[in-house]
Amino acid sequence: MSQYILHKKNPLPAIIESVEPGSIGDELGFEPGDKLISINHIKPRDLIDYRFLIAEEELHLEVMDQNGNIHELDIEKNSDDGLGLIFTKVLFDGLKQCNNNCPFCFIDQQPPGKRKTLYIKDDDYRMSFLYGSYLTLTNLNQTDWERIEQQRLSPLYVSVHATDPYLRTQLLRNPKAIHLIEQLKWFKKRNLQIHAQIVVCPDINDGKSLEKTLTDLFTFGQGDWPVVLSTAVVPVGLTRFRPEDDGLKPVNTICAKKVIDQVEKLQHHFKKITRSNFAWLSDEWYLIANRALPILDSYENLPQEENGVGSIRSFLNAINNATKLLPKTINSPRTCTWVVGKLVENSLKDACNRLNQIDGLTVNLVGLPSPYWGQEQVVTGLLTGKDLVEGLKGIDLGEEILLPSVMLRKNQTIFLDDMELQELKNSLNISIRVVYGAEDVIAAALGE
Repeated sequence: MSQYILHKKNPLPAIIESVEPGSIGDELGFEPGDKLISINHIKPRDLIDYRFLIAEEELHLEVMDQNGNIHELDIEKNSDDGLGLIFTKVLFDGLKQCNNNCPFCFIDQQPPGKRKTLYIKDDDYRMSFLYGSYLTLTNLNQTDWERIEQQRLSPLYVSVHATDPYLRTQLLRNPKAIHLIEQLKWFKKRNLQIHAQIVVCPDINDGKSLEKTLTDLFTFGQGDWPVVLSTAVVPVGLTRFRPEDDGLKPVNTICAKKVIDQVEKLQHHFKKITRSNFAWLSDEWYLIANRALPILDSYENLPQEENGVGSIRSFLNAINNATKLLPKTINSPRTCTWVVGKLVENSLKDACNRLNQIDGLTVNLVGLPSPYWGQEQVVTGLLTGKDLVEGLKGIDLGEEILLPSVMLRKNQTIFLDDMELQELKNSLNISIRVVYGAEDVIAAALGE
């Protein structure tokens, strides 16, 4: 077995949540609740180890069933065959928590007393590799760095905020944040890559500091094998629960316009050199500035769409395509309400108007603020159950609410304020349909 799999930590067994029908695991008799202890006498630390280990053609598995009995299985398979096992957690040895004290951290800007998972500060390089979550590189030990190199865990997603070492230390409130440039050089030497993020805090890391950060990152974004593949520039998000003396200012229209002008000028410069914009602004900048979103092609391959960079433009293009062949009429008259964040309401009006040209169909587009967070202009994903109860009370909602899935926790029916979807249904006394994309919105509006 390759040396990079060996480790000193003793992780807990991986608990099986489900088994894919017809898979090797199904044929072997694996059941939900069984615990995978080791593969070829090595205990996997996480889903990454598991995937590396099962790539072998001959496997010796040690498994504990739900009664506590230990079973040892020997199997032969093709190297690219999986076992069809889904686990309750992707990290079997625990999550690496954040050791920074960023004043703009959204986790610290939440009210107390909510579910525990809302207060977990994920700063784990494995979650970054698996799911694109951002990390700061400030909590890695030597073993972590060695594993990143040996298992080629690339690209990672890194919150930079500033390349000036002292400013970054100030922003993260962590002396270990000073080493970023040396860390980028480490990635470069090993042909490993990252996607970067800058959270802009007005009067702290904007202006000349932002230009320096983007220019510095761009020096690592050139060549046949660039270290920095892309950079997202996002505005700081502030809630009413943050400490009053944090020294932070919200992004206003004037600030947004300045940042847009500054970054777009740098994009033009970068594109002359590499044929890529390299850095992109998240959609909120344009919405706050009351400016039109860039065309979809300007986002190239949408490298940071999950970070809100081009996601609204992508959705608008998708819904424009989905509304090209609408019926002229529907069989039964229907009225429904499409609920979104107030910040994106204007961007969606054209699509809503096209739907309302269908004879018999009325779609009410309602853009809501978030009193819960203390934000008037808010993206859809931050709306809470309480915001919906307060904002929709007394409104004629029709027969059904179309609720974008981004408001709910992934694969669950719970809002950011811990309200359950059923509680919202009971409060408003109306049917609610969760919608997952442009075509789903159209289908739901039509009652399909």
